[in-house]
Amino acid sequence: MALRWIAPQFGGPEVLTLVETDVRPPDAGEVTIDVRAAGVNPADYKSISAAHGTDRELPLAIGYEVAGVLSALGPDTEIASGGGAAGDAVVAFRISGGYATQVTVPAKDVFAKPEALDFPAAANLLLAGTTAAEALHVTGVRAGETILVHGASGAVGISVLQQARLMGVNVVGTASERNFDLLRRAGAQAIAYGPGLVDRVRAAAPEGIAAIIDTVGTDEATDSVGKLLPDAGRAVTIAPSDRSRAAGITAIAGALPQSAAYRDSVRGRLLDLAGEGKLVVPVARTFPLTEALAALELVRGGHPGGKVALIP
Repeated sequence: MALRWIAPQFGGPEVLTLVETDVRPPDAGEVTIDVRAAGVNPADYKSISAAHGTDRELPLAIGYEVAGVLSALGPDTEIASGGGAAGDAVVAFRISGGYATQVTVPAKDVFAKPEALDFPAAANLLLAGTTAAEALHVTGVRAGETILVHGASGAVGISVLQQARLMGVNVVGTASERNFDLLRRAGAQAIAYGPGLVDRVRAAAPEGIAAIIDTVGTDEATDSVGKLLPDAGRAVTIAPSDRSRAAGITAIAGALPQSAAYRDSVRGRLLDLAGEGKLVVPVARTFPLTEALAALELVRGGHPGGKVALIP
């Protein structure tokens, strides 16, 4: 028997229930993973909200990414990175039901875990990392350009900063002053959000801003596009609103087919970069699996100070 968090109804984290469940053995093209860490993301609690539609079958599983150890493979099955045997350390994304002690998932979504990452960090690499990679891709960022990242100290923002630096792209990032050192360590110029933001951006980047990546969805972030970019087509948001849509800002999301396809395509590359020590995942805190509600509340509060993982 395994433990798993499920949502028997639509709502917030408070509807989640920890249950015992049988984990079926893997069929061909599947593997079973003993979970060592599950990544905690805003997308997790959003996935059980009625705002995502009530035509889905209940109960809903929760958790998109895990790291763990293979315990079984289906017949004639290899993981996405090749090979695989019981006892191997792996990362899985995008899956369903990661808040669990054990999961059976498609082998195409499972990769060898980089030795450079421990289990909590590995379980938090790919959701934020693939989102960041898509944002850079959609805006068409090129070496030598300077971009503005709103909410640069968040999980997606920090991954954008690291990936941009590897591309030779200069970054100006907004954050609260307490997070300025974090941005600077990631190679960005840090500026405060709030009144006078546009003037501070222009002072930090007199050569001009080539693209804007918005991870927060504030009115300030949306309005900066019209003031700093001649072409709204080089702005992207992961937090769309009526205001951003009216401004012509492209929205990306894992539920969109084109986003999902691109994000799936870059998983292996991001894991290779992490294995080389070029992508780092700052983990702020871990919780026992049984304390998933407390972990979600910390993430939902918006200032966890890094990634959060559940440890079965």
